[in-house]
Amino acid sequence: MKFLPSQMAFFLQGKTTRRNIRALMRFLLSLAGLVTAYSVIFHYLMEAEGKSHSWVTGFYWTLTVMSTLGFGDITFASDIGRVFSMLVLFSGIMLLLVLLPFTFIQFFYAPWLEARPRAQAPRELPDGTTRHVLVTCSDPVGMSLIDKLKGYQTPYALLVDDLQTALDLHDAGIRVVLGDRDDPDTYHRLRVSDAALVVVNGKDEINTNVISTIRELDADVPIVSLADSPDSVDIMTLAGSTRVLRLTEILGNSLANRVIGGTVHANVIGAFDPLKIAEAPVNGTKLIGKTLRESALREQTGVTVVGIWERGVFHMPNIDARLGNATVLVLAGSEEQFHRYEQRFHSAGTDEAYVLILGGGRVGRSVAEVLTRRDISHAIVEKNPLVVRETSPYVVGSAADLETLEKAGIKRATTVIITTQDDNTNIYLTVYCRRLRPDVHIVSRATLERNISTLHRAGADAVLSYASLGSNAIMHFLKADRVMMLAEGLDMLRLPVPRRLTGTTLRTSGIRAKTGCSVIALYTNDETIVNPDPNTQLTSEMEMLLVGRIDSMNSFISEYEITVTDTPASAQ
Repeated sequence: MKFLPSQMAFFLQGKTTRRNIRALMRFLLSLAGLVTAYSVIFHYLMEAEGKSHSWVTGFYWTLTVMSTLGFGDITFASDIGRVFSMLVLFSGIMLLLVLLPFTFIQFFYAPWLEARPRAQAPRELPDGTTRHVLVTCSDPVGMSLIDKLKGYQTPYALLVDDLQTALDLHDAGIRVVLGDRDDPDTYHRLRVSDAALVVVNGKDEINTNVISTIRELDADVPIVSLADSPDSVDIMTLAGSTRVLRLTEILGNSLANRVIGGTVHANVIGAFDPLKIAEAPVNGTKLIGKTLRESALREQTGVTVVGIWERGVFHMPNIDARLGNATVLVLAGSEEQFHRYEQRFHSAGTDEAYVLILGGGRVGRSVAEVLTRRDISHAIVEKNPLVVRETSPYVVGSAADLETLEKAGIKRATTVIITTQDDNTNIYLTVYCRRLRPDVHIVSRATLERNISTLHRAGADAVLSYASLGSNAIMHFLKADRVMMLAEGLDMLRLPVPRRLTGTTLRTSGIRAKTGCSVIALYTNDETIVNPDPNTQLTSEMEMLLVGRIDSMNSFISEYEITVTDTPASAQ
């Protein structure tokens, strides 16, 4: 009941509602006039029969007859009076029992029922809302970003232009605001001038419109937009976007960095200068068959193993873990340390890399461009001849056809990269390639995060999510080099040393045991300590660089009750 006044107020704001109410009032006034006329005629007819009644009795008789109650306590004796009674009765049936309910339902009750859910969907943010992130589309990138914002305790609001979608997301616990994306008033209600960041993540044409609309209201708020076409980058920049991200290009580069073989052995996948994070496949190295204890990686090279991938499953390092052909090490170190690692463990070299790219769309072409710059042999399998480009070797045909794959070189491939937009197709091709080549390294694209685990079960060694890469790139912009995704579900986070840890050492802090995160660097005013000694004492002036899975990061934030400060990199 406490929501009824607000619902009624919202309902009465609509122009259609006010027009309907005016029509209903006209009908009621006409009905009241007819009841009054019948009451007057009642008096004259009764006086003609020698009876006298009050005006109240006249209205009483008219309403009882029109409503078919007919108590029978007041009746006419003459035929003309009885004919008048029948006229009042039939008009009452038509007006009170048929037209009045229909008019009331049509012009008031049904519109009110329809407006009730609209009133439940929020249409503005509360006064005082500041430093929030506005997400303008509920696509996979937007929903993945919201999950990260929740994890890092950053306020946000999701703009939705469809009522049912807004209600569904609201019921799911998402902070939504209902409004039109091209309406300036929508962004007034979203407090755009007080926002930390606006994420424009719809289609290119709509994004340009949204950017221009926001810039009419505020010239300074940081805007990150996503562009599908390379031609849209300049257009969105001219419209006023602070940063334009081409996720197909970012995804292509990330997929290409997962190639095994050739001259690239430790692929750098993230950097917080001077610290670098790399994935180093064990296949073809002197590490196969050894444990981490036996390898003595840190003693010989200075690099630290911060994680281990085994067929798409990430494990925290175990010094007694046995390294096999499918093992990929996640290493942290400086450029000099990685150089020593290459010399010590890759001196024998590996077979020359040959990469098979399944799918010649924008992502597939981006992968091919990176491999061409790195002088790695490759071929693209594409079913549609209309998308074939002359810049890379193509094999036209279905990737599900054995003859096509053999023609493309599946038997000599060191890595297969699957780049289609459809996750079902990617799962199908992963199963097929794994059956054909049990030893090949398979890297797959996932559009939806829920299909990542399925792709790993299908046989993919590495899976990169389009949605996660997009949300991570936006988070990296928002947090200004404080958050970075290394691989699917694996993040780096730079934070001040929590108060509870001040005065302890890394060894006694129990950070890894309590949260699952590893400290891989410490920052002071004077220097960066890469792979710090476990006996290093933590001080309040230090910042620490953590690496771990997203749930581990959330555990760290919750355990030590800290907030990840947002500092939008608008000038970067």
